[in-house]
Amino acid sequence: MIDRDGYRPNVGIILTNARNQVFWGKRIKQDSWQFPQGGIQHGETPEQAMYRELHEEVGLQPCHVHILGRTREWLRYEVPQTWTRRDCRSNYKGQKQIWFLLRLDGRDCDVNLRVSGHPEFDAWRWNEYWIELDTVIEFKRGVYESALNELARFLPAVRQDFRRDGRLRHVAV
Repeated sequence: MIDRDGYRPNVGIILTNARNQVFWGKRIKQDSWQFPQGGIQHGETPEQAMYRELHEEVGLQPCHVHILGRTREWLRYEVPQTWTRRDCRSNYKGQKQIWFLLRLDGRDCDVNLRVSGHPEFDAWRWNEYWIELDTVIEFKRGVYESALNELARFLPAVRQDFRRDGRLRHVAV
């Protein structure tokens, strides 16, 4: 489902643990790390899509997490044409995402990357909230910066910011 501006509705998930570290998943057979994300299906709310994607990609159920916050507006990124299928190139520009910040109430052993028949990730790790974004595919970095900056307000101990080039601006906790 692509909107009239050429963007596919999507959700992004920033999953944190009790130490405000964030979950990073390594894309299968790639040296690229990212947050869980996925499309919103017809008739789904962003929250319903988030819980579905969280289960499909990370194996967690709603009882394992609670929502700390979400972005106020859609965040958009454009996908280079070399990354899109030929039949979608005429009207598809990229993704528009609502981002959710979650706290893991469960345990690390509740994470299961093999719940789906088509897993997205082959490894995962916890990282500090403000990690350099050089392992994220370039065209998504701006959205990651925006989501992390906007959602940091829900984590009082996190008081850092990104410059537009993806480097940390300041460190003050």
